Amino acid sequence: MSVTQTQPAAPRNPSRHEARKVAEAARETEWTKPSFGKELFLGRLRLDLIDPWPAPDPQAAAKGEAFLARAAELVERIDGRRIEREAKIPDELFAELAELGAFGMKVSEKYGGVGLNQLYYNRALMLFSSASPAVAALLSAHQSIGVPEPVKQFGTPEQKERFLPRVAAGEVSAFLLTEPDVGSDPARLATSAEPTSEGNYRINGIKLWATNGTIAGLFVVMARVPATAVTKGGITAFVVESETPGITIENRNMFMGLRGLENAVIRFDNVEVPAENILGAVGRGLKISLTTLNTGRLSLPATCVGAAKWSLNVARGWSTDRVQWGQRIGDHEAIATKLAYITATTYALESMLDLACMLADDNRNDIRIEAALLKLYASETAWRVCDEVVQIRGGRGYETAESLEARGERAAEVEQLLRDIRINRIFEGSSQIMHLLIAREAVDAHLEVAGDIIDPEADTAAKARAVARAAGFYAAWLPTLAVGAGTMPGSYADFGPLAEHVRWIERASRRLARSIFAGMARWQGGMEHREAFLGRAVDIGAELFAMSACCVRAKAEREIFPEGVELADAFCDQARVRVDALFTSLWHNSDAVDRRLAKRMLDGRYTELERGVRHIKQDLPWVSPWRLGPSQRPDVRRRIPRPGAAAKPTASTPVE
Repeated sequence: MSVTQTQPAAPRNPSRHEARKVAEAARETEWTKPSFGKELFLGRLRLDLIDPWPAPDPQAAAKGEAFLARAAELVERIDGRRIEREAKIPDELFAELAELGAFGMKVSEKYGGVGLNQLYYNRALMLFSSASPAVAALLSAHQSIGVPEPVKQFGTPEQKERFLPRVAAGEVSAFLLTEPDVGSDPARLATSAEPTSEGNYRINGIKLWATNGTIAGLFVVMARVPATAVTKGGITAFVVESETPGITIENRNMFMGLRGLENAVIRFDNVEVPAENILGAVGRGLKISLTTLNTGRLSLPATCVGAAKWSLNVARGWSTDRVQWGQRIGDHEAIATKLAYITATTYALESMLDLACMLADDNRNDIRIEAALLKLYASETAWRVCDEVVQIRGGRGYETAESLEARGERAAEVEQLLRDIRINRIFEGSSQIMHLLIAREAVDAHLEVAGDIIDPEADTAAKARAVARAAGFYAAWLPTLAVGAGTMPGSYADFGPLAEHVRWIERASRRLARSIFAGMARWQGGMEHREAFLGRAVDIGAELFAMSACCVRAKAEREIFPEGVELADAFCDQARVRVDALFTSLWHNSDAVDRRLAKRMLDGRYTELERGVRHIKQDLPWVSPWRLGPSQRPDVRRRIPRPGAAAKPTASTPVE
């Protein structure tokens, strides 16, 4: 069946006010469950929400351990070098992963999945990532944000019956939100879904950076439904069959790292989708994606923990065996400080991940802030850990594993890991966007009471009511920030040698809350533009969350893993130095100078600095919708191994 190709919709150019309204409408505004992270930013160290350390359900743990044992056998057979060399995951590995049940780890056994809880799902991703980060990315994108998670959370019983058995059996899925002109600003989303006279929807548009897009059998597509007399319309989530006429894989994108990643540009030309494929309801697409990411974001830190553990193993081996100037290089202080950072940080990352996963599993806490803090902190620190291992290894850290092996040395894929891990600071929300998202939640209580005070559209009466409401809130809240348990020498004694750190966390939490209040009082409505200030405040909160997780875990495990107390103590000492520096830079920084300098640079004041080098050609725009004709399209091939399913195009069958 042929379709007439249409041009993609022109990029939308919403005002800042409209963009803010779209983002706010997608937020979860209700806090029906307690949140350790939310309380931390309000100056309240609610250890009762995480202490005692949560424990997985025994049956879930037994099931998880059994799956990890089977997965470990498969991981030993994964040839990560081959995936890196050929830039693809072999078909036979797809089949083995499907047979293991790896594509249905989060799918209930009722629908043919394994039914792992969040804790063991992420431990499995950590294990797979140690063999090949590309394999972990395949499985994570498929299950954490692809069809399984949103259908499990928002699908109708009929949709679950239709789609979940397929993805559990090995049919790959992908999530399609980003567009050539749309990154983290959903108000600009241009892909449209027009209602048809038959009651279906016709999708037109282009999606960029669709992980698993070249091999997926099912897509979750975000498209804008126009408003009508019946519905307000809005961004809507559709489950779309990849074989539907009008879908074209325009390009397989290649990256610095994750060379086995199947990532695509996908065009939709009059793609007809039945109304029963809508997830949730019309206009609920962004809420669905954000809710899915609350737990979906935990998968990326799992691969970061895997990278840190692998790096720790390599750093220990090399720093022990390598001798310079009569002693192991690890005994030299310049290297010892790096080893200490890697070791303590690995313990902290694992503690944060396990805690967040178990909080998600018990479903008694709202973890939106904790998951976002973990994603931000893990991606940033794992990058530094991997960079430090490259530095420790020296030239051998920069040399490829194949080159090392070719000349008879023990091979370690250190340079590859650095390339692979870099994307995590961008995936599923860049670090800059994560700072803003977390900051918005951190100041939520202030905005609720001061909303009309700083709202330029509010009338005088509304502002007066807001002033009275704010006065009552701050009169009750501000005194709690003056004195707390952290000022009492004998408090938190059950933490033993870590009690001093817990007292410091409590004091720092109150100091952070006072700083955020001071910022609100100083800048009021302009606070949202103080992104550097907010970013530092978020980084302080992330460090305090990490310290809390370490201390509570070490306390819980001191009988079975006494070394944890040493690791938690070391991490807290390191983190306190970083937090002190962040507090100082909240108010003593070069932000104003930097803003002026950046504006002048953007206005072309310093182009003289660009002289003397070869320039990027400017004959193509930096951001451009794809408009490739059929003759220009590359030969992209789809591989969808589904054991027991009807025949699908294979690696030797080009997509029509």
